[in-house]
Amino acid sequence: MEPGLPYPLGATPGPNGVNFALAAPAAEKVELCLFDAPGEHEQQRLALPACTDGVWHGRLPSARAGLVYGYRVHGPWAPQQGQRFNPARVLLDPYAREIVGRYDGSELFAGHDPAAPAQRATRDNSEIAIKARVTAPLPPAAPGHSRIAAGERVLYELHVRGLTRLFPGLPDDLRGSYAALAEPAVLDHLQALGVTTLSLMPVQHRADEQRLLRMGLSNYWGYNTIGWFAPELRYWSGRAGSTPASEFRAMADAVHARGMELVIDVVYNHSAETDEFGPTLSLRGIDNALYYPLRADDPARYENWSACGNCLQLEEPRVLQLVLDSLRYWVCELGVDGFRFDLAPVLGRRAASGFDPRAAFFAAIAQDPVLARTLLIAEPWDVGPGGYQLGAFPPGWLEWNDRYRDTQRAFWLRQGTAEGTGLGDFAHRFMASSGEFRHHGRAPTASVNFITAHDGFTLRDLVSYTQRHNEANGEGNRDGHGHNLSRNGGVEGPSDEPAVLAGRTRLQRALLAVLLLSQGTPMLLAGDELGHSQQGNNNAYCQDNAITWLA
Repeated sequence: MEPGLPYPLGATPGPNGVNFALAAPAAEKVELCLFDAPGEHEQQRLALPACTDGVWHGRLPSARAGLVYGYRVHGPWAPQQGQRFNPARVLLDPYAREIVGRYDGSELFAGHDPAAPAQRATRDNSEIAIKARVTAPLPPAAPGHSRIAAGERVLYELHVRGLTRLFPGLPDDLRGSYAALAEPAVLDHLQALGVTTLSLMPVQHRADEQRLLRMGLSNYWGYNTIGWFAPELRYWSGRAGSTPASEFRAMADAVHARGMELVIDVVYNHSAETDEFGPTLSLRGIDNALYYPLRADDPARYENWSACGNCLQLEEPRVLQLVLDSLRYWVCELGVDGFRFDLAPVLGRRAASGFDPRAAFFAAIAQDPVLARTLLIAEPWDVGPGGYQLGAFPPGWLEWNDRYRDTQRAFWLRQGTAEGTGLGDFAHRFMASSGEFRHHGRAPTASVNFITAHDGFTLRDLVSYTQRHNEANGEGNRDGHGHNLSRNGGVEGPSDEPAVLAGRTRLQRALLAVLLLSQGTPMLLAGDELGHSQQGNNNAYCQDNAITWLA
């Protein structure tokens, strides 16, 4: 193996083979592991011959696109000092463009000994570890993406599988896939609604939580990313001649051909490796203390501002580089026009001073010649200290406005109760929430107005249930919002009474009308135009079935 170059990071094919580069400054040795095509049998193990400024690298002259690989990273096992190296674990390249295999919840993915968490696991997991496949670059993206004027934008939040699994008129072999979303029947429906901008729930490669896997469920929403460059395999049709990336790009091209925009929901606030008892899939084993903020009083544990077990450490230049490189990849190679950032305050939180709209992440985005021109949407809250930051994001950003949501629900559905609201609050939210957004030259369109979103009741359920009904999630109906500002019209759930149905219909129409007439950027939840019900489930994150599939 030749020394190669320390850049770009990841596996880069070229005329002289494939260059491999991995940022792991605290590692003592990094081995490149080569596998057969299915990724089941390790065939060769090669030490990366060079380390430059903390990047281990080497070029394999015989390698080509299609090669399946992973890494073994050597170093000390010292959880109390934040170090969790374990060469018995084959690790996923964080720059993987395509992923082979799936995390199944097995204890073989744990870097620690489950029976003695302070000890390093010694049994090898190469057969089942998730790996990367070297991919050739896609052809250049078609020029001339649409850019919708801010005052004309209508967002439509959708789940690729949920929208297309039962959609009428689609080929059966495409249902639930990127290719299905590109079908004329789907795009015709969206254009007829007046939608300008598709906002896809997470499509980056995810790993399901061990707890869900034990219950036979999955993280259907997808907010548990482990491959920030790789399109989720579960939404690939497998059509001959395509790859997950090429099929996604073809879908993006079809959206652009209609004059519409494409936004994807991205999760850079945490990874699927969860807390100290979670699996070692990638970053934890590559350089744990580099990629994750650890607790100052106990470096064996993680800061958990995401409530998902860990956070990415964006104050570290290499971690920030990972995020920015992946964002540019989705724009330049896969054709995305913008991003909705999940739990966005994490991205701007400094360990010492809390959330800062001038943090490195925001500054890097603002000066980037590619990303500064994309549509940037924040979910402006997380569970960390000072985690509610509605209106605090930099100029140019849009933000989900939950206060608009709650005010409209309270005004239309809770009048006559202690939760009702008056005309003053209604007018303030109707006119784009100037109290939060009228500063630093921000436009009224910075407020993303919504009545419903993936997280919570659908519009139909909002006027049909007063209580959540999340029993199918296996958490004793304790999960999901308990404060829904909903109204059932006198009957909890489905009803055949004409007066109840008429009242519910009037309320749905009123809520949709006020949403579309308000100043700001309106966002519709997929299925609300069809009266879709989730049977009262207001947290259907793990329901990949008829509860969430639109019909």
